[in-house]
Parts: sequence; structure tokens; C-alpha cells
Amino acid sequence: MVDVGDKPATHRIAIAGGNITMQAKTLELIEKGDHKKGDVLGIARVAGIMAAKKTSELVPLCHPLSLSHIEIDLECDRPGSKVICTTRAETTGQTGVEMEALTAVQVALLTIYDMCKAVDRGMTISDIQLLEKSGGKSGHWKRSG
Repeated sequence: MVDVGDKPATHRIAIAGGNITMQAKTLELIEKGDHKKGDVLGIARVAGIMAAKKTSELVPLCHPLSLSHIEIDLECDRPGSKVICTTRAETTGQTGVEMEALTAVQVALLTIYDMCKAVDRGMTISDIQLLEKSGGKSGHWKRSG
């Protein structure tokens, strides 16, 4: 694990995103709340929050962080037949929150897959990426395009 003991604590933010593409009828079940397993988006949101809090237990050499905020946005995109996930993680500390934001996206999308796989095994999780980060020595970074 990298020694961050001498680094100053700063306010850090990371935003990550990704999506899960599915059949139109699967997305319709999710939007209407008619899925037999319950509120797919609500459960996925909670799963993403829980995952962000456990990132250091899942990713070797990742520092445990005290998150001050984690937000999971799940947006249904009918024309694309997908759910778009965007997460925002925040902390004040000596290391960034990129891994927490990325882990939250992955687990939220995996939860959607798990809950819907009985009706649509062909779903595809894709485009998991860091969108923006700020804080720390490297300052602000934003994905272009």
C-alpha cells in the first residue's frame, strides 16, 4: 500500500459512470416497477452505496476511506434501451475516491443484471469509466468528449 501519511487532507470528489443495455421489455419492467423481485433501481442504488463503503475490502492495496457522501443516479434511457449509472463519491482525506466511485457503478449495474437475468440474460454492462475527479495534488481532471 502506498504511504499517504505525509499528504495533506483535502476535499476530494470522483464521478464515475457506466451503463447496462437490455431488451426493451426488460427496461419497461424496471421503469414500471413490475419486476417480481421488486424495485430494481432502488435496490441497485443501495447496493452501489454499500459497495463504495467496502471498496478497500474488495480491491487489494486500496486505502480504506471515510466517505462523506455517495450519490448514485440511475437513469432509464428508452431509445438506447439501457440504464445509465452515474456515481459521485466525496471525502476529505489524503487519497482520492476514484475507486469508490467506480466500484459503486460496477456493483449497481451488476445488481440490475442479477435482478433481471431471469428475463434477459443478454444484458451488457459497458463503458465503466472515471468521468471527473478533483482534489489532491493532481487537482481537477475531467474526461473530454
